[in-house]
Amino acid sequence: MVMQMVPPEPPLVLIVEDEPAQTELLRYNFDKTGFRTITATDGEEGVLLARERRPDLIVLDWMLPELSGIEVCRQLKRDAEVRQIPIMMLTARGEETDKVRGLDTGADDYVVKPYSVNELLARARALLRRANPASMGETLVHGDLVLDQVQHKVIRNGRPVKLGPTEFRLLTVLMERPGRVWSRGQLLDRVWGQDMEIDYRVDVHVGRLRKALRQEGQSDPIRTVRAAGYSLDYEG
Repeated sequence: MVMQMVPPEPPLVLIVEDEPAQTELLRYNFDKTGFRTITATDGEEGVLLARERRPDLIVLDWMLPELSGIEVCRQLKRDAEVRQIPIMMLTARGEETDKVRGLDTGADDYVVKPYSVNELLARARALLRRANPASMGETLVHGDLVLDQVQHKVIRNGRPVKLGPTEFRLLTVLMERPGRVWSRGQLLDRVWGQDMEIDYRVDVHVGRLRKALRQEGQSDPIRTVRAAGYSLDYEG
């Protein structure tokens, strides 16, 4: 069986907006710039999609039916599974007290309508770079591990690490979210693609990755969580 690497997908943006014209404007510009988008028209649907789809960025209107944007932000930032997703609050409320309230609730950025589309997209890219450098094609660093996606190189403690393409992609996924426990099924989807049914190969390639990273007796950076999966917890 020939294995083919699955190229990383563009960042996924969840747009939570109840005004159709605003939704279409945002979706068109994000799609045109190379992002993927999904939309919700009220706060409850926004919370549900955030938990189900785990987007890379949430663009959230303040004034929403069912749940306000503030309440959506509050709920998501209290949820350990999705609290790391950056939230850009989008609103016509431009008073300083409103901005402070939005940021204190957990919003990572606050954009007032009317806004410049180019500025909004630039802010979105900045949030993504801070939250998940891999989604923007940049170098990942964790402890003494450095992974350069452009040059396809891995360095540990200043020394190059030779990895096969599968192990490189596996390490990329683990370094995208250090500390997160990935199930075998999730790693299978991210590294090999959803159609593969070869769970045992995940363990084999994790073993190969571990062997490559343990240079000259260095510690194992990958933690096995019984009945759950694997996590990159090593701080270097």
